[in-house]
Amino acid sequence: MDAVTNPLAGPGRTSPLTPRIPRGDVVATYDTYDEAQQAVDVLARADFPVAQLSIVGSELKSVESVTGKLSYGRVAVGGAVSGAWLGLFLGLLLIIFQPAASSFAFLGAAVLIGAGFGMLFRIVAYTLTRRRRDYTSTMQVIASRYDIVADPDVANRARNIVSPGAGGFAPPPAPAHPSDPPAAQP
Repeated sequence: MDAVTNPLAGPGRTSPLTPRIPRGDVVATYDTYDEAQQAVDVLARADFPVAQLSIVGSELKSVESVTGKLSYGRVAVGGAVSGAWLGLFLGLLLIIFQPAASSFAFLGAAVLIGAGFGMLFRIVAYTLTRRRRDYTSTMQVIASRYDIVADPDVANRARNIVSPGAGGFAPPPAPAHPSDPPAAQP
């Protein structure tokens, strides 16, 4: 598959089926993905060939954010909701493929039965794992820095556009963290 048959593959790019780390020159480095995106937007508005750019995240960190404490009530409600959705789906399938069962009472019964079984199964699973994990969380992989990499033949032009000294893009200053001491007044 080449650039002619694959619209996602630009000059010097490979097929997304065989991902490789982009080769080229680092144009700029940013602390957040949003800042790197803003810089690419600036390049796009300057009619830069953005197909020759990549944003590469480096120094990856796995971050688990704890979102709450589990309790039997919270587990029961979550199980009932997910079971109700499953019951609704199965009830709709039965109504579609079994025209004799086309009744809203039948659909309501399927939702209630699904909610009951979902609640039961979720409570049993929580009871079996209660002492090992008593909280909910989300997991993310976050990069510590983001490099904009450009093909060598256009890298200097990109640097000139995004460099702050040339009237290009300068990322906004990061807001102070609430635990940081107040800045000294000059």
